[in-house]
Amino acid sequence: MARLNMQRQGGFITRLLLLALVLAIGFWGYTVSRSVETFHEFLTENKQLKEALTRLTDENLIGYAKVVKQEQADDKLMTTLVFYQAARNNPDARVLEGEFTIEGDVAHFDALVVKFDNQMVMDNKARSIYLWRRIYGDYMPPSEGFPLAEEGKEPARYDDLLGEQTFWDKIMLKKDYSEEFWRSIWGLANDTDKLKEYGITAVYGNAVYTKLEPGKLYQFKINDAGQIYPEVVKDF
Repeated sequence: MARLNMQRQGGFITRLLLLALVLAIGFWGYTVSRSVETFHEFLTENKQLKEALTRLTDENLIGYAKVVKQEQADDKLMTTLVFYQAARNNPDARVLEGEFTIEGDVAHFDALVVKFDNQMVMDNKARSIYLWRRIYGDYMPPSEGFPLAEEGKEPARYDDLLGEQTFWDKIMLKKDYSEEFWRSIWGLANDTDKLKEYGITAVYGNAVYTKLEPGKLYQFKINDAGQIYPEVVKDF
């Protein structure tokens, strides 16, 4: 009798564990589905995003680079440069800067351009976001380049794009979409078909390279086609 009771208890526990597993899988699937659904709603129906994108102004200057040291080391030419990311609404202001050393005198500057077509904004004029990715030299693979941004995170030059949640938003438990927005933008960049559904065109590998010389300031500008190009100006 005791053995029979133990078998029944064991069978009950097994069924209970299986039920818990099924519920867990179902909840995970719902969470993933809901995450995709909410992001879709955010991109296609969210008034806050449309207003934010409409506030984006045309940009033509998004960064600077300057050589701070260039010398021979172990029979190799090494170049140390400072790279500045320009503020979105004030190209003379710097939101981030970093110092990097590469072998040689040619540096590659890699960026991601995210274009929102006219259906995504309120005034029916397309807008773009420019995300710096990395810097690398001629003698290193791009994958080992120096990162200029953490993929999936909100870039410093766009930290005010979506605005901050108000106290009332938090009281009403309204979701803050900013983290999900940026994570999805970086992630969807490899899925061009999905991006087109949302009225977004993302271009990876918009990299430019230039020979760096001391005493010169290199400005990085955007042309009408959304391509980045360097321009040499007097040092500052």
